[in-house]
Amino acid sequence: MTTDNLSSVHRALDVLRALGSGPLRVQSVADALGKEKTQVSRTLKALAESGFVERDPDSLEYRLGWQLFALAGAASDSRLLQQAAPVLRSLVRAVGEAAYLTVLSGNAAVTVLAERPGRALQAHEWIGRLSPLNCTSSGRALLIGRPDDEVDALLAAQPDPLPGTERAPRTPEDVRARMAVERAAGHSTAVEETEPGLVAVAAPVRDFTGATIAALNISGPIFRLPPNDLTAAATAVTTAANDLSHALGAP
Repeated sequence: MTTDNLSSVHRALDVLRALGSGPLRVQSVADALGKEKTQVSRTLKALAESGFVERDPDSLEYRLGWQLFALAGAASDSRLLQQAAPVLRSLVRAVGEAAYLTVLSGNAAVTVLAERPGRALQAHEWIGRLSPLNCTSSGRALLIGRPDDEVDALLAAQPDPLPGTERAPRTPEDVRARMAVERAAGHSTAVEETEPGLVAVAAPVRDFTGATIAALNISGPIFRLPPNDLTAAATAVTTAANDLSHALGAP
C-alpha cells in the first residue's frame, strides 16, 4: 500500500470517528479533524458511495451509514461469545454457582455458553435448550430494555397458558408488572418459578447501540441461593453483565 493510499485510509477512519459523536456537515468534520474541507469532502463522498456514511439531503449533514452498522452487527455475535467466556469464569469464581449466557431465539430464550464450578449438585444442563421468557430470570432479563411494542409481541407469542409454577407470572399483565420492578432493580430473579428448588438471577447485556442482546445468569439449588439473601449474587451478576456490556461498547 502506497503512502497516499495509507493516508486516505487513516483520513477515512478519522472521519468515521468524528461522525461517531453525531451528524456533522463537511466543514464541521474538517474543523474537528484540522483537515482541508476539500479532502474531507472527497473522503465523505467515497464513504457515502460504499454505504459507510449517509448524507441528509435537507440538513446536508453526514451520519454513520447502514454498511458500518451491518459490519458491527455481524461482528457482535462472535465478539459476544469471545468476551463472555472470561466474564462467566469470573462470575463463577465470585458466586460459586454455574453461570450462563442466554440470547433470544424466536419467542424463547436459549443458552449458548455455560461455565460451571466443581460442584456435584448443579442445575440442569441448559446449553441449546429453549426456555420460556415469563418464568425464567434470563428470559425476563432479555425483555428488559426492549421497546414496549416488542415486549408485547413476544408475550403475545408465548404459549397459552404461560408456563411455570404458581410462583411465576402467568399472564402478560403479571409479566409486565414483574418486569417493571426488575427493570428498576437492574436484574431479574426467579425463585422456584420453573421448578421447585431452583433459584436463578439474571441481568441484561447490551451492545454498542444500548440494545439488550443477551443475558447473564446464575442458577443453583435453593439451599445454596436462599431467596432472602440474594443481594450479593444479584450484585455479582449485574456487575458481570455491565462489564460484558462495556466490553461490547455499550454506552
